[in-house]
Amino acid sequence: MPAIITDQFRILNAETFAKSVTGIGTTSNFYYTFLAHPNPTNVSIEEYGAANWASVTPDPRDSFEQENRYHGSMLFLNKIGINDFARIVPRVDWSSGVTYDMYRDDYDITNAAPQTSAKTLYESRFYVLNSEFKVYICINNGTSPDFPNGRPSQNEPNFVSTTPQKAGSGSDGYLWKYLYTITPANIVKFTTEKFMPLPNNWGDSNTAEIKNAAVRGRIETVVIKNRGESYLAGTYVVDIKGDGSGGQASIVVTDNQVSSVEVSNSGKDYTRGVINFTDGGGSGASFDVIIPPKGGHGADIYRELGSYRVMVYSKYDASSDFISQNNFSRIGIVRNPTEYGSSTAILNTNTATSLGALKLKPGGTGFSTSGTTYPVNAEIRQEVGTGTSVAVGYVASWDRDTGVLRYYQPVGLSTISNNNFKNFDFESNTKAVTCVSIGGTVLFPDSEFNNVSSITVNGKVIDLGQTFIGGKANPEVEKYSGDIIYIDNRAPISRSESQKEEVKIVVEF
Repeated sequence: MPAIITDQFRILNAETFAKSVTGIGTTSNFYYTFLAHPNPTNVSIEEYGAANWASVTPDPRDSFEQENRYHGSMLFLNKIGINDFARIVPRVDWSSGVTYDMYRDDYDITNAAPQTSAKTLYESRFYVLNSEFKVYICINNGTSPDFPNGRPSQNEPNFVSTTPQKAGSGSDGYLWKYLYTITPANIVKFTTEKFMPLPNNWGDSNTAEIKNAAVRGRIETVVIKNRGESYLAGTYVVDIKGDGSGGQASIVVTDNQVSSVEVSNSGKDYTRGVINFTDGGGSGASFDVIIPPKGGHGADIYRELGSYRVMVYSKYDASSDFISQNNFSRIGIVRNPTEYGSSTAILNTNTATSLGALKLKPGGTGFSTSGTTYPVNAEIRQEVGTGTSVAVGYVASWDRDTGVLRYYQPVGLSTISNNNFKNFDFESNTKAVTCVSIGGTVLFPDSEFNNVSSITVNGKVIDLGQTFIGGKANPEVEKYSGDIIYIDNRAPISRSESQKEEVKIVVEF
């Protein structure tokens, strides 16, 4: 039996996700973007990386096995706030000389849009963004028997009105409907070469006038299909028949044919409209009465423009949770991770680290950590327990001034050839933390660095972002917690202290 899932279902899913991000209808529902996978060329761990990752970046895979690996590769997280997402649509810039599709309610697989051959309204070019970031729907593109596919647009729309207007002299035949203006903040965060944002709260103080002006089944335009013949010259006002009421059209006849038609009374409640032009003694004239979307133009901006995509924005700048010095090659979104050590307490903080950390010190007096090198992504080890077991990990970052080493232990670490390590965690003990690949002063966990989350270096207080107990700090996020809902593998990107990343993720439903 033939069946379809409609675009409205996709729009509903985008709406549900947007409400979930803002917490509407939920008690504890938090989303975080994360940067991950600092050393994707590491092939010593099974299924971890690839030597040619930078040039042939692998596609993400969707399985429970890979989900664990995504969790294990996290470096740090950034909470998605209520101002960090927007529902979006493809960007269509107005440009002189371009013929745009007009809004019609009947584009489908048997009636494609004439300019784009789109099989749905949402795939057509029926709206534009002007040079001042105002958004308009094309109500009429000059379609007529002489221009059955519309005419090139010559006059940029640039007005703010609750009713459709012609732009400039109107000589190009276009009729536009103003919808909204993109705010400066949303221009920066969500406007790209490919996409543009919609207001997140349609009908608020900035958009209420447009929404409240919408009328269900209000007829805004009529298109001439056939001009007919043998009509007497004049202007005739005729009723628009159908299931609505009050609609009227003004028809002008010159040279015995219909030369133009305009809506003189828009009426309301139409889902079907017909004009039977029997005045003037002629015959053969026919018209398309264009039916607006449910609720009328401007009633529901998301349904009208087809917003089944959401853009998420995250800015990684100054935070003690965000390490520098290293790479990342994976971006993701996780829903409702929990606090470290808990399976129920949902993480609720602006930023968080998923890295463990050690505050190290030399083994004797008169020494400093400045002479010790722990290269990023180098393997580190420590005897744990009774000394018969070994913890192993990789350096995420090393600050020789503070003596703080952050480390990660990816899934599969215990399978390193010839090591056969169990994935033991590092401890606050008297055993050295050694670097496999390079020598230097042997350093040990600072057991006296207890219940501390900051350190003073050269008179400057440095926030460490984690609380250290006996020289060790746990991650702030429980490993493997939360639902991974988005993964994007990338060629490695280097971070530095002066660098800020702006991450824009498009989620399509």
